[in-house]
Amino acid sequence: MKNTLLLKGAIATGVLFAAMAGANAATYDLQAVSIGVPKSFQAIVGAGLFGDTFTFTLPTNGGSGYSVIDFPLTLPGFVFSTSFSAITLYSAGTNGVPGGNDDTLLATSTTPGNGSLTLAFGPSASGAYFIDIFGRGEGTAGGLYNGSISVTAIPEPENYAMLLAGLGVMGAIAMRRNKSKSS
Repeated sequence: MKNTLLLKGAIATGVLFAAMAGANAATYDLQAVSIGVPKSFQAIVGAGLFGDTFTFTLPTNGGSGYSVIDFPLTLPGFVFSTSFSAITLYSAGTNGVPGGNDDTLLATSTTPGNGSLTLAFGPSASGAYFIDIFGRGEGTAGGLYNGSISVTAIPEPENYAMLLAGLGVMGAIAMRRNKSKSS
């Protein structure tokens, strides 16, 4: 029984190391992020500094939130731990390609040495965006981390105008009823 557990641990460790090969600078495509449906992601990094890029598209008029958190893991003889230094949001410009000379820095959050980072931005135009996540794999075997992108709808100014108009009509009706009752 103990040999089976050791064999399973060795296989899992081998898979993790194979996945980490060259993972200290990776680009991941997350596709479209929808309003109200968080998009999660994860990454494995080797020991030392890393910088990962996650590309995605956002819908129009969404406020967006971004978060990453360390996923500490200890296996026999191996420790995975991550600390973050920055998360940065960019618009990928008209060509939709990160690093395409028309990228625009939109927001950044930094807390060096922290096990998590968050960033909020919005409203945004629809289009291609990307986040860069920088940090350090501090475990003996590197680090693991999880993240998520969430988008919430931000009402158009016309919606607020309609709400105020509706409240005004309701107020006028209430005043009219009060006048008719007192007469």
